[in-house]
Amino acid sequence: IQSLLTLIGFGIKALSIIFTIGICNYESLYSSNFDVDSHFQELKQKIDNKEEFLFIDVREAYEYEEFNLGAKLIPLGSLMGALNDLEPYKNEEIVIHCRSGARSGSAKEALSQLGFTKVRNVLGGVMDWQRNFPG
Repeated sequence: IQSLLTLIGFGIKALSIIFTIGICNYESLYSSNFDVDSHFQELKQKIDNKEEFLFIDVREAYEYEEFNLGAKLIPLGSLMGALNDLEPYKNEEIVIHCRSGARSGSAKEALSQLGFTKVRNVLGGVMDWQRNFPG
């Protein structure tokens, strides 16, 4: 009987550890929701709903002048120089876009590695936006 109780005790302890790990993993998945990139439809909805977020365009100035969505222009090559300005947004939602999603993906990765917690890249960028919302 003593061996059986010991086995049951180990089993309960193991289940407790598994449950705790499961909760931690669930919480990290839930809290890392901002690791999921955004699509132009979601961006349009955020803009239409006047949601609060820092909106950054990492294209070059000439691209921004041709067409822009009203985001703050910080060309990718200037992003590291703008970190002091971005610091207050370290734990706020930041949505980054470019022409296709490639440069903004690099910007998202760089900011995430620097501790920015809620950074999202708009997949498809301005190209998808213009294809789906012409004019």
